[in-house]
Amino acid sequence: MKGFSTRAIHAGQEPDPTTGAVIVPIHASSTFAQDGVGGLRSGYEYSRSANPTRTALQECLAALEGGAHGFAFGSGMGASDVLLRVLVKPGDHIVIPHDAYGGTFRLVDKVLTQWGVTYSTVDLADIDALRAALRPQTRVIWCETPTNPLLGIADIAALAEVKGAARLVVDNTFASPYLQQPLALGADVVLHSTTKYVGGHSDVVGGALVLDDDGLAEQIRFTQNSVGSVPGPFDAWLTLRGAKTLAVRMERHSDNAEQVAQALAAHPAVSTVLYPGLPDHPGHAIAARQMRRFGGMVSFTVKAGKEAALKVCAGTELFTLAESLGGVESLIEHPGEMTHASVAGSVLEVPDSLVRLSVGIEDAADLVEDLTHALDAAR
Repeated sequence: MKGFSTRAIHAGQEPDPTTGAVIVPIHASSTFAQDGVGGLRSGYEYSRSANPTRTALQECLAALEGGAHGFAFGSGMGASDVLLRVLVKPGDHIVIPHDAYGGTFRLVDKVLTQWGVTYSTVDLADIDALRAALRPQTRVIWCETPTNPLLGIADIAALAEVKGAARLVVDNTFASPYLQQPLALGADVVLHSTTKYVGGHSDVVGGALVLDDDGLAEQIRFTQNSVGSVPGPFDAWLTLRGAKTLAVRMERHSDNAEQVAQALAAHPAVSTVLYPGLPDHPGHAIAARQMRRFGGMVSFTVKAGKEAALKVCAGTELFTLAESLGGVESLIEHPGEMTHASVAGSVLEVPDSLVRLSVGIEDAADLVEDLTHALDAAR
């Protein structure tokens, strides 16, 4: 198998056979000419079903995750919705992390429960707790590692050993395919919000699923086409462009996040730093074993509480106050009031003193100075 960066630049991206274009074209056509009734030219008929630009992206994503099948979607939540439509039915049970992404919790708690699906929240770092939560009706174990926003780490290989008949789905958004390969560790399906690190430039929304199971892939393909949860060709092209530089970006994100985490740990206004690259992180050893580096996401709690945390979020200059993550620019947010407001009052509610950082690829010294100034001002 070729190296990661080689696959990112070449998988699914041969020069255009008609023009020789090195970059995959944006096939903006919604429909394709047929050579007679039922005679598809090159396998395409209508862009909801398939589009050449989307095909290139899907082949690249599958190659990056080491999977046989890749599917691109209009958003990460669109990918989650289609996958769960396929995997569960009324009466089934799902296990989700006790600190799951707010959008995942909202989909499960507010949408699927109306369809007769039940769920349990579990600390997936505790394998015994997972065993106790499994039921005969459990069809899905939904894992994030690292988690959003508490940066929890789950042992993917250990989860795969105890999952039984359930499908193990790993949301690999925070790690990216460069840092972590869940399929190789025993996961059944890998999920991405490609809006984040795969796209990498905060200019496109998308999602992806990668898997090896041929039968499950056919079900996903049919369901995706039926509900129309697809990206447009320009979105697919932007995501493919971003994927080319994923390896070099993730190295820089990781370099910067390590320096930011160390600086935060030494600041007197900070009570806790959540970053799996720190030796005192409870999941550090597992993360070191299953990840190439520790990524660009850092969360921390402010000693003085919520109001001080809000002041920190409002007091930075280089860190932009905004939702989302994974772009080249650094972002800061207050999960309790922003990305995770949907879990307020639930067992997944996050601390109100928590601040989440998406550490970009600017100069690390400038980022540390920016955060230090904001923390000093908020004390």
